[in-house]
Amino acid sequence: MPTSTQRLDHTLHALKALGDEGHRIFTQIYADAAREAAQAADARAARGLSLGPIDGKLVSLKDLLDVAGEVTTAGAAMRRSSTPAAHDAPVVQRLRAAGAVIIGKTNMTEFAFSGVGINPHFGTPGNAQEAERIPGGSSSGAGVSVGRGLVDIAIGSDTGGSVRIPAAFNGTVGFKPTQARVSREGAFPLSFTLDSLGPLARSVADCATADAVMAGEAPTPLPARSVRGLRIGLPQGLPWEQCSAEVLQKTEQAIESLQAQGAVFTKLPWQALMAAPGQLQSEGTIIAAEAAAIHREALAHQRDAFDPRVLSRMDKGRSLTAPYYVNLLQQRQRLQVEMDAAMQNVDLLLLPTIAITAPRIADLLEDDDAFFAANGLILRNTSIFNFYDLPALSLPAPRAAKELPVGIMLVGQRMQDRQLLAMAAAIEQLLQE
Repeated sequence: MPTSTQRLDHTLHALKALGDEGHRIFTQIYADAAREAAQAADARAARGLSLGPIDGKLVSLKDLLDVAGEVTTAGAAMRRSSTPAAHDAPVVQRLRAAGAVIIGKTNMTEFAFSGVGINPHFGTPGNAQEAERIPGGSSSGAGVSVGRGLVDIAIGSDTGGSVRIPAAFNGTVGFKPTQARVSREGAFPLSFTLDSLGPLARSVADCATADAVMAGEAPTPLPARSVRGLRIGLPQGLPWEQCSAEVLQKTEQAIESLQAQGAVFTKLPWQALMAAPGQLQSEGTIIAAEAAAIHREALAHQRDAFDPRVLSRMDKGRSLTAPYYVNLLQQRQRLQVEMDAAMQNVDLLLLPTIAITAPRIADLLEDDDAFFAANGLILRNTSIFNFYDLPALSLPAPRAAKELPVGIMLVGQRMQDRQLLAMAAAIEQLLQE
């Protein structure tokens, strides 16, 4: 088995060979620090020692997490000259302490405000399956770094789907925890109410390990679960509308495989619960309102420095009134109670992560109407569960070598993150057989 140092050298060589594309995936590379960490992990392994299951794993960080001595750009050109971070974010500290080999920072949508992944300042990384297609956002480089096999684990953020979307588009696993599980200190915010931090990896087990480390827990193996007898809900309504034939086919095949092994499916008449987040925010979103507050100075004095598409969405937040915003928060609390009660009747939910497969970058680059239509459809399913603050995971559906990736979303009960991961691991194993 290759050592951590050997795998790091392979990744650094691969990034160099990728040329400009490598710079579109990683905005910063910490080659020297990563080599020191890899060599230390290898030295421990040679003595039969280990800091745990993440020791020696190659890890990338989304460029909104603070790394001591480095500038946190959050995908924005205007932040290139910002003061370097004084300290590592707590999740970065925990990853280092667990032996992670942090390679560098990955590219992202400006200020994490899009599910597409296009960035006019740092470039747009190509999809891991087909480079002319979008990577998904906002954790674009994170999804590509795992999808291309450059790292074992990528750390992203998820406010409306920004971990699960690039996971689905790039054929990886992506996990969004219940918000309170992982500290967001040292992570440049998009929405105080909805932001969460989560991992992308090639397996549920690696996501579970990273999640435990990020949450400050000692990583332990997931409890064994059987697919047989799992009560899986299929929430009816919005999540199934406008889905492509490929997405519906892959989702139905997954359902059939699970049914054959004894999972019990129920169609849930939750049309109102699925539609409520979008209907409630039809005149403006919580994200837009809070992003407008976070960036109020830049919106007043540095407008030309923004990605115009991000600017237009933030401007909508500036026009929202305080009564409207407060009502959104109060209605969300009411609906969360309703959803939490409804979730007691199932073990988890299953639905498509995204309604479509990854569009081509060229089709969205210059066409604002096409961009915003795609962005809305891409974020639609995932954002529902940020609104309800439920843990959610995107699992890649089985596919042939040349097929575009499709994600299957699994959703658990609030604060039952480990239970969701355990069930997801059982489902993953069955779908891979």
